[in-house]
Amino acid sequence: MSETKRRRRWPFVLGGLALALAVFLLVFRWDWLIPLVNAQASKALGRQVTVTHLHVRLGRVPHIEAEGVTIANPADWPGGGNFATADKLSVDVDAMAYIRSRDIVIPGIAIDHPQVDAQQLDDGRANWTLAGGGGTGPSPKIGNLRINDGHAHVVMAKLKSDFNVDVATKDAEGQPSQIVASAKGTYAKAPIDAQFTGGALLSLRDESQPYPVDLQVANGPTKISLVGTVKDPLAFAGADLKLDLSGPDMSLLLPLTGVSIPKTPPYRVTGGLDYADGAVKFTGLNGKVGSSDLQGDLQVDTKPQRPVLTADLKSKRVDLKDLGGFIGAEPGDANKGTKKAAPPSNGRVLPDDPVNLPKLKVADVHLKYHVDRIEGRSQPLDNMRADLDIVDGAVSLSPLSFGIGRGQIVSDIKLAEAGQGVHAKTTIDFQRVDVDKLLAATGAARGAGAIGGRAVIDGTGRSMAEILAHGNGELKLYMGAGGNVSALLVDLSGLQFGNAVLSALGVPQRATIQCLITDFVLQQGVVDARTFLLDTDEARVGGKGSINLRDESLKLVLETDSKHFSIGSLPAPVDITGTFAKPSVLPDLAVVGARAGAAVGLGILLTPLGALLPTIQLGTGEDNACAGLLADAKAPPRVPPRAPARARAKR
Repeated sequence: MSETKRRRRWPFVLGGLALALAVFLLVFRWDWLIPLVNAQASKALGRQVTVTHLHVRLGRVPHIEAEGVTIANPADWPGGGNFATADKLSVDVDAMAYIRSRDIVIPGIAIDHPQVDAQQLDDGRANWTLAGGGGTGPSPKIGNLRINDGHAHVVMAKLKSDFNVDVATKDAEGQPSQIVASAKGTYAKAPIDAQFTGGALLSLRDESQPYPVDLQVANGPTKISLVGTVKDPLAFAGADLKLDLSGPDMSLLLPLTGVSIPKTPPYRVTGGLDYADGAVKFTGLNGKVGSSDLQGDLQVDTKPQRPVLTADLKSKRVDLKDLGGFIGAEPGDANKGTKKAAPPSNGRVLPDDPVNLPKLKVADVHLKYHVDRIEGRSQPLDNMRADLDIVDGAVSLSPLSFGIGRGQIVSDIKLAEAGQGVHAKTTIDFQRVDVDKLLAATGAARGAGAIGGRAVIDGTGRSMAEILAHGNGELKLYMGAGGNVSALLVDLSGLQFGNAVLSALGVPQRATIQCLITDFVLQQGVVDARTFLLDTDEARVGGKGSINLRDESLKLVLETDSKHFSIGSLPAPVDITGTFAKPSVLPDLAVVGARAGAAVGLGILLTPLGALLPTIQLGTGEDNACAGLLADAKAPPRVPPRAPARARAKR
């Protein structure tokens, strides 16, 4: 073909192509791309996505409309069904921004009648977990969001929650667009009623215009108010929010915070809320729990599988009854005093309520708490310090210390799961504990002196009673010269047990103490008295025997030796038997009977004065028995080794 012919033909070829393109554009339908769009969207989200109609208006900012949008549940979801649907989804895309800098800028999104069915199963699986969230590319910059008649139904089986959410955007003349949402139903088996008002922008390209937030929630009796602004709402960063939290009991916050908190009296706390690097920070906390004040900072790190709560709190004044829930008791009402638990129906004294640790695995906790002044009726404590760590359900309180006058009680407590029970290892140091301060709190007696010593307990069980019944350890307590016997007049279990013991021993109530030394060893639930000595200016009392913590039985014998010459006394050992709930204090009747019989016989055979011979005590005089025993008592306790399993079975 000649060059001339080729030159004459190319206009016809070009015209044909233009005509074909024109015909294609005339008949082209964007719906032809639906299979490709469905495939790409399904791949990106990891589940079936379908669109029934697709419309595109080209330009510098293309406008894309997808009708009949459906996002299915995961393929293996029980019952199948859809996660979300929308009548229409409209998106504006800034093409030039992508060409210039590869930024994904979406100036506007509009959704008509979106419907979401959000579900979480008993095993924790949730249908709102979508694939494709791990990309490393730049986050899209989303501008104006408009929602018309949105609705969501949320069911979370693990949290016993089922509620409906209505959401829409609204415009007011002269005002920025707003998102308005409301929720009603149940959350954690309690009614929930929540309202949220925020800016209609999902993220702000202009950080000088913070995103407004106004959230009001009532979950049962718990009330939450969160008001302020956020610079980056998608990351919840740059927050300037005020949180106001109130309710009748902080333990009800578990489903809202994921952190297990013991029972408390009514509370209200306020503070500033922020979020950074995956941690929610509550700073400048200020409030009241019952009649006690509370200040400090705390944060919850949400990145680990178990959230981590870190808190540094302090109180200027605490009423001890407000802390009842932290020591296993019922918190007292601020106006009515501390509630007292009903006596056990089984006649036992040691608490047999199960020690429950599973809830503590919900989160790890690192708490420092300091109390300047402790108040409350019938309590001797002045101040408190507690360093609490909970890691994977294991509890460490080290130290837990209470100031009492010039002295203090310092504890190191470790609790961890062990089979069906709890392994407890505790050391308690008594450092110059003021006896008068202790007894003044009872209102029944006064005394003098300071108590020192240490207790060690190591045991496993499902309750405190069971831990002691299978435990090992020691208890050493001592009081040096200067104490007063009246300090021992303690009302025990509703009986004047101390009075009964002293009366049976014939010890004067106001005798001055030279020393008081107790050294007990605990082995597999049985307490044996290695040393018991009460040395006063009038008499010396020694003791021996055992206490069985398994059945709470007593088997002790106390003997008195007068330090001065006396006539007319029939001294005899005193038996302390019975149980913790019903102790019995009686002289050894066989010894008393023998001495009384001897006195009668001598009175008949000799003279009436002869009857006094068996009742004469010459007195032990003064000695230095206290010095050596005090030195031994101040030595650290020696926890006996656990008995072999076979030996324990024979006990």
